[in-house]
Amino acid sequence: MGVARVAFLTACGSLAASVCSRWLMEMCILGGAWHDSGLSLIVGAVLSGITSEITLATLSHLLIHLHAEPAARVSFIPRASTEAFLCIQLDDGYLYGLGIHPRAVGSFPAFLVPTHRALRPSYSPTMRRTIAAALFLSPLALGANIQKPGIRLPANAAANRQAVVDIFTDSYQTYRTLAFGHDEVNPVSRTVQDPRNGWGASIVDGLSTMHIMGLTDFFNEGVNFSQSINFNQSNTPNTVSVFESTIRYVGGLISAYELSGKQHFFLVEKAKQLADKLAFAWVGNNTVPFGFVDFSDNTPTFQTSNIAEAGTLTLEWSRLSEYTGDDKYRALTEGSVKDIAAQPDPLPGLAGQGIDPTSGTITDPYITWGGGSDSYFEYLIKYARLSNTPDNTFANTWRTAVDSSIKTLLKTSTVGNHLYLADFDESRTIRHVGSHLACFYAGNWLMGGRLTNNQTIVDIALELNDACWNTYAGDATGIGPEAFAFISSDGNFTGNGNPSADQIAFYQKNGYYITSSDYIQRPEVLESNFYAWRVTGDSKYVDRAASAVSSFQKFLKVSTGGYSGINDVNNVNTTRIDETESFWFAEVLKYLFLTFDDPNAISLDSFVFNTEGHPFIAPPAKATYGTGINPATKTPPPPTTTRGPRPAVSPDAQLGPIKSAS
Repeated sequence: MGVARVAFLTACGSLAASVCSRWLMEMCILGGAWHDSGLSLIVGAVLSGITSEITLATLSHLLIHLHAEPAARVSFIPRASTEAFLCIQLDDGYLYGLGIHPRAVGSFPAFLVPTHRALRPSYSPTMRRTIAAALFLSPLALGANIQKPGIRLPANAAANRQAVVDIFTDSYQTYRTLAFGHDEVNPVSRTVQDPRNGWGASIVDGLSTMHIMGLTDFFNEGVNFSQSINFNQSNTPNTVSVFESTIRYVGGLISAYELSGKQHFFLVEKAKQLADKLAFAWVGNNTVPFGFVDFSDNTPTFQTSNIAEAGTLTLEWSRLSEYTGDDKYRALTEGSVKDIAAQPDPLPGLAGQGIDPTSGTITDPYITWGGGSDSYFEYLIKYARLSNTPDNTFANTWRTAVDSSIKTLLKTSTVGNHLYLADFDESRTIRHVGSHLACFYAGNWLMGGRLTNNQTIVDIALELNDACWNTYAGDATGIGPEAFAFISSDGNFTGNGNPSADQIAFYQKNGYYITSSDYIQRPEVLESNFYAWRVTGDSKYVDRAASAVSSFQKFLKVSTGGYSGINDVNNVNTTRIDETESFWFAEVLKYLFLTFDDPNAISLDSFVFNTEGHPFIAPPAKATYGTGINPATKTPPPPTTTRGPRPAVSPDAQLGPIKSAS
């Protein structure tokens, strides 16, 4: 390890400890401890009670313990009053807080907490003072971090990263050649389709991935195309989905605007043009939007919606409010989520799936973390993080949903001891089913567990992630199915009817059985795998991603160009699904690429991904999110479908009664 350079700066003497420490932190920042490129970081540490007698060897030991770069520059400010700061500059790209127990310096039980992106000299003195003040916090008050600091990519990461770029290039070039301007390409028949109103979904959905991968020509072409889209009218006879258009188009445009340095404001204007039409989904004083709007006459489609459609708009629309200065977008979407969260729940925090926009009431009490409900739960914690709102409704509802899920829905398979979240139907029956869509929950729980400083949630999430990955590892193609089911530890297999003899045989070997064998290029398992890698730094997750890349190359590649879905993941001679989904570009290939890329390039501590995989720049994190779970409004008896104690996340009352069927 290289020898750290130590510089002693003048302390402020007799100032009160808090004022002194803030001043010292500012001195670290204003003293030039960063590179002009903005690609360095400063680590600020409150070293309570430590004198200036810190040697080079001690500092080197600390840097080794933290896996710092050899070229690190250390500036130590000696003790002033009762506190001092250690400023460490690393080639890591982000600003960190460091906590060390004051009486255990020799053993260095230290922890790093990323709190802000790198400080650039172009920041005004006022901004730097604001950041300095915000960064002076005790270790307990430092921003909550998601990523494990200092993780290192394995040697094969670069080759796999390039392989993902090659897959993207092949897929997108096929789209450009055959279907540019349309929503999707059908690579087998070499035809086109427009399921997203003919606005070029694959282009807009792919913009953020193009930028992250450095595919500048594709990105610039896509940005120019986006400027020409007329969102005032649909290019197909279809009505327009509020949910799908928001996550793909509004989210894709705003993310591209941010990632490209906010230099193409017309991308925001296009997102606004679309959102202004989608806003007709809110009728009168209704707080919950209808799911679809007819753009020809601006009338909503009068039908029941679901909580995913109505509750997965806050990230995109609040960011639109920020850039347009019009708060109506945030107000509309926040109001929808609050209305859903305020409804009586079948289980605390777990809203039923169906909702009537005319009344804002739940019409279907079915509970699932899968399709129709999934991204409502996902956005509760993500919106809390992206907005840093002081309103704890979002984080507390998420915490309550997780708490109820652990107590009621968390099950273990009889083969393999795989941990999964079951569904809960209108008759209060546990249904032992799973889906590729639902597997997002592992990544979401990893994120939320870190943001709420709850290691129990993190540990459970890692087990959930393993169970989802097992659905890839157990299939002949190495690719996971659309839907699957389990037999729980109490012998129940309620779900999609009694399993066949073949399904039971498959289950006895693999710990799950397939109920829908197709793969339509979904991202969720690989998304959660990406979160697991960034949270733990365990290279097994990188190996899993590499396995998926190999399987995609072998089974999804079309000989004439492009990549498609397949009909049977457990058949190496499977037939193909003649379609390339836009989320193949937006999510699958992005999460794979980022698994093999520099962990600080798109850090989970600096960005929040929308449900379509588009990253939004996040502010510095708060110390924690939410204050706890919501008070229980009912205390029925506990469920009967799980044996043994459940992991305790909170002291909330037990839940039930829940039917068990076989």
